[in-house]
Amino acid sequence: MDRALGWFFRVWVVLAAAISLWALPSMPLRASEKNTRVIADAVYLKPQRLVEVEPGRRLNVYCLGHGSPAVIFDSGLGDSTRVWALVQPSVAAVTRACSYDRAGLGFSDPSPKPNTSANDVADLHQLLDALRIKPPYVLVGHSMGGLAVKLYADTHLADVAGLVLVDPTHEDQLTRNEQVDPGRTAGRPGYLAKLEACLSAKPSDFVEGSDLYKTCILGDPDPRFSEALNSVELEHDKRRGTMSAWVSENENVYSVSSDQVRAARRGLGDIPIIVLRREPSPRQGNETQELHHALDQVKTELSAETAGLSTHGTVRIVQNTGHYVQLDQPDEVVGAILDVVRSASSKR
Repeated sequence: MDRALGWFFRVWVVLAAAISLWALPSMPLRASEKNTRVIADAVYLKPQRLVEVEPGRRLNVYCLGHGSPAVIFDSGLGDSTRVWALVQPSVAAVTRACSYDRAGLGFSDPSPKPNTSANDVADLHQLLDALRIKPPYVLVGHSMGGLAVKLYADTHLADVAGLVLVDPTHEDQLTRNEQVDPGRTAGRPGYLAKLEACLSAKPSDFVEGSDLYKTCILGDPDPRFSEALNSVELEHDKRRGTMSAWVSENENVYSVSSDQVRAARRGLGDIPIIVLRREPSPRQGNETQELHHALDQVKTELSAETAGLSTHGTVRIVQNTGHYVQLDQPDEVVGAILDVVRSASSKR
């Protein structure tokens, strides 16, 4: 009798979880105002869980909630888990949600390997295995993180239930922009050379206000985060391991990493994919309106091509936002993720 009751309870839990997904209201696809909340959650002041992915090297991971498919967040270039602070808790109310710091960033240990998309995928695969989070996963990638989650899907498709790409970098972005605007990337070698100078500098060389400081330290305090969180971020930026990771990501994003994603690219079957593209995009000071329109058209085409990797891929336009859609319009990102979770769950 106890065994029968146990079986009944397990079935009831599964059915209840499935019903709860369908009962969720759809999130709004248009937002009239940018988010103005200041993120001050103390959880981002220290590592949450350091998990060994190879002997002597650990990644910081932050997981909330329960359920399947688990949602895994991958941040943009140089970013840490804190950029998902307005999205992850809402997703965790429905299913398990985990964000992590890539090698060398946030509270994660640096890696002796270059920070490329392929190495990110290998680390993430090891991390999920160590956490014993069973597939399938809904992978969410912002900006450069979009390259890694696409590559994860290309190499571990059976483990991926869906993708949400937040204003993502595309592996053909640089070359396609160059076709529209020849010479557009002429200054990139010089910029990368400046970044190399960051690695040879001593900590005492980073004097606030100096050219070296402006080049090497990732940015001014972000008003979207509290003073305490910005102070921790600044200390991370000055660390040798963080700086090496940031420089390596910059060096590889449009070369090695893009080549890796391009070489592995294939159709992704019928998994749900939502690409969130901001519109309108800002016009740079040296761009004519005609050139700006042409570059926007490239972005439109690349977004459509990414969505077209699956028979169930779509592009959603997000207005009144900057590049960090998850901070400016978090409801849009939450809505897309929950739609993909629902779609993936119905297929299962």
